[in-house]
Amino acid sequence: MYETIVALPLLGFLVAGIFGRWIGPRASEIVTTSLLFVSMVLSWIAFGGFLSGDGTADVHLVTSWMTSGALRVEWALRIDSLTVVMLFVVTTVSALVHLYSIGYMHEDKSRPRFFAYLSFFTFAMLMLVTADNLVQLFFGWEGVGLASYLLIGFWYERPAANAAAIKAFIVNRIGDFGFTLGIFLVFLLTNSVAFDQIFAAAPGLAHKMIHVFGFDMDAMTITCLLLFMGAMGKSAQFLLHTWLPDAMEGPTPVSALIHAATMVTAGVFMVARLSPLFEEAPVALTFVTIIGATTAFFAATVGLVQNDIKRVVAYSTCSQLGYMFVALGVGGYSIGIFHLFTHAFFKALLFLGAGSVIHAMHHEQDMREMGGLAKKIPITFAMMLIGTLALTGFPITAGYFSKDAIIEAAYAAHRPDAFYGFVLTTVAAGLTAFYSWRLIFMTFFGRPKWARAEAERRLAEIQPQAEAPAGHAAASIDSWREPDLATRQHDDHDSHHDAHHVDPHESPNVMLIPLYVLAVGSLFAGLVFARFFLGEGAIQFFKASLFFGPANHILNTLEEAPLLVHYLPTLMMVAGFVVALYLYILAPGTADAWARALPGLYRFLLNKWYFDELYGAIFVRPAFWLGRLFWKGGDQGTIDRLGPDGVAARVIDVTHRVVRLQSGYLYHYAFAMLVGVAALITYYLAWGLR
Repeated sequence: MYETIVALPLLGFLVAGIFGRWIGPRASEIVTTSLLFVSMVLSWIAFGGFLSGDGTADVHLVTSWMTSGALRVEWALRIDSLTVVMLFVVTTVSALVHLYSIGYMHEDKSRPRFFAYLSFFTFAMLMLVTADNLVQLFFGWEGVGLASYLLIGFWYERPAANAAAIKAFIVNRIGDFGFTLGIFLVFLLTNSVAFDQIFAAAPGLAHKMIHVFGFDMDAMTITCLLLFMGAMGKSAQFLLHTWLPDAMEGPTPVSALIHAATMVTAGVFMVARLSPLFEEAPVALTFVTIIGATTAFFAATVGLVQNDIKRVVAYSTCSQLGYMFVALGVGGYSIGIFHLFTHAFFKALLFLGAGSVIHAMHHEQDMREMGGLAKKIPITFAMMLIGTLALTGFPITAGYFSKDAIIEAAYAAHRPDAFYGFVLTTVAAGLTAFYSWRLIFMTFFGRPKWARAEAERRLAEIQPQAEAPAGHAAASIDSWREPDLATRQHDDHDSHHDAHHVDPHESPNVMLIPLYVLAVGSLFAGLVFARFFLGEGAIQFFKASLFFGPANHILNTLEEAPLLVHYLPTLMMVAGFVVALYLYILAPGTADAWARALPGLYRFLLNKWYFDELYGAIFVRPAFWLGRLFWKGGDQGTIDRLGPDGVAARVIDVTHRVVRLQSGYLYHYAFAMLVGVAALITYYLAWGLR
């Protein structure tokens, strides 16, 4: 059964990728989507079996995949409780995204290629989560990276999409470089890449020193830090996060697939899978906690002022991934996986809901051009409302159980880094509520800014501001245009419609059915499955897949947190909602006043803490300058000029002179013969007799 779960997406990729041109778009959609739904049903059966108490299993596919000296790699599927959770999440979200894409991409001419990429993405992710060794995991890891590059740059005729795909690929290569070094160190320390052998050797590696990078370091610390570097890139953590917002250049279903259940959660899964190693490296866990907390806070602050509906949800993903790493860093591995599990439902719901809004608005993504959509698209509004409630942690919804547990675990860990995580995740909870409700209010309430008369009126109001002198702070928090707005690309399907000509309309059922399913998960996944991820139930459910060290009692101690800590996330959620309600519904002019009062802070957040500009100045421009130096000065100016080009030029010069001897006159040739004979006689008389 498990081989079938993994193989069906691969089969769909091959059919749509190789034969899509002949069988056509409709057949490609049906084949790939049907195979994904079969894989999803089988994953549900496997997940249900583990919930009822089934044990682990290993499925050996190739007993000797590669052998080189002491390195022996098998191709096998590691099936345990952690694996089936990921199988459930990946196949469910992917199948629903496939179904949703049938409606969303119906205008696109390259649907066979799109559905082939989706299926390949899913196959690579399934290979990653079922890996039985680090080499096989790395195969799936890089496959996911390749597929994300293809999907983000799916509309390759758009320069912005190409740039976003290249950016995602390069930033992930930075993280993967560290991940590769970490795998090398694991093999050096354990003489194996198989998980069973690695985990068995991990306790004996505690406090062992290794000479690396010219220093003597704790072996497990440096190894886990390098492995986590890969997770930072793949899961868009602070400092390696810059690719994530730009990935919105891909089609909206791609955004849902990447940000909900697949690529960005690969780093979380990897750290959880390697928990026996990280448990022996407390310094590395401290670093994981600090990076996760910083990411949660950073992304939440940036999300406060974004105006592109997809970018708001994207920064929300970045922030929620930070929460997951805080849970992993304090030793609550099952809590981090629980939030990964619940997050997949409500984040996929929000992304696909945002796609439904974009579809209704004829591919308009700017929330400042929306408003008043609640009556026009009531079903999409209801689905987005459910996703927002779950994301903000409204009681009984999925996010309430998992996100609150992370904050409580950070408090209960009683470590300085954990307290740092507790403070920042608590603040981020309030910020999350604010930007989430800001999205709802700007999109579904207020004046319908998509009307032609309203657009003309807004244009007349904005025009005087464009003529204002530099430094004038008259712009408002929601009318201040991004620096690159002039080149902003719409999420279109080979055509762009004027959103002001046609009223918004509800999406077709093929796009709404996935929203219904995800809404059910967003409401009840936490309530139904919390006992398998928290407390003693988690210890039993994950006993064969996650490792909790002897000193790790976080699952028990988080219940002992003070009553205020239990209620604090809910209080922050309410505070964020109240502030958003006041600014955008009760007194909308207040937001403008805040922008005028704090223009520097607003620009700082709008420009994402200037990380892109900073990296451009430190890395990108120097790299281009160095490349041009070696290209123009080294390759063309020196090597080519003195080497191939220089030799060729001299040969041409010589031949031009030699050609002049071929004049065609007989007396010239006779004279040349006479000179030659004289030269031979002279040589013979002068040197030949010796």
